[in-house]
Amino acid sequence: MGRETYLIFMLDNDLFAVNVDNVLEVLEQQQISRVPKAPESILGITNFRGQILPVVNTRFKFNIQSENLSNKNYVIVYEITKNDQRFIVSATADGVKDVIEIDTDEIMPVPEMGLNYDVRFISGVIHQNETYILVIKPDRLFNVEDTEIEKSNLSE
Repeated sequence: MGRETYLIFMLDNDLFAVNVDNVLEVLEQQQISRVPKAPESILGITNFRGQILPVVNTRFKFNIQSENLSNKNYVIVYEITKNDQRFIVSATADGVKDVIEIDTDEIMPVPEMGLNYDVRFISGVIHQNETYILVIKPDRLFNVEDTEIEKSNLSE
C-alpha cells in the first residue's frame, strides 16, 4: 500500500500515533493560560505563530485520569479537514517519543476487547518492538467546537 510517517506521543503510559500529514508542529514548554468557564475538555489557550488557539486536554478525550497536569508541557498542533472545512486545533501530550515510517499494511485493525478508549478515535494498531501503538483519527478525536472558546469567556 505504501509507507507513511507517524508521530508517536505518550498519554500516561500509553503510546499513540498520528500521521504527520495532520501535524503542523510540536511545541515544548508551552505556556497555557486558563480560561474561565471553558468546557472541561479545554485546558486553556496558547499562542501559535501569533494565533490564539484553545488547547484540548487529550487525556480528557481519552478518559485518562489527569493528575499532575502542571508538568505536562507538550502541545501538538494539528491541521484537520472535516467536511471540506480546514481547522487547526492544539492538544496536550505527556511526551513525544519518536517519528517513524511504517508500511500502511502493517497497521492492524483495532481489537474488539478491553480498550478504555472510544474506538471511533482509533484507526488501527501498530506493533513495533513488543510495543503496541494506537493510531488516532484526529478528524474524529477533535471537532470544530474544540477550536472555539466563547468570546465572553476571554473577556472575563
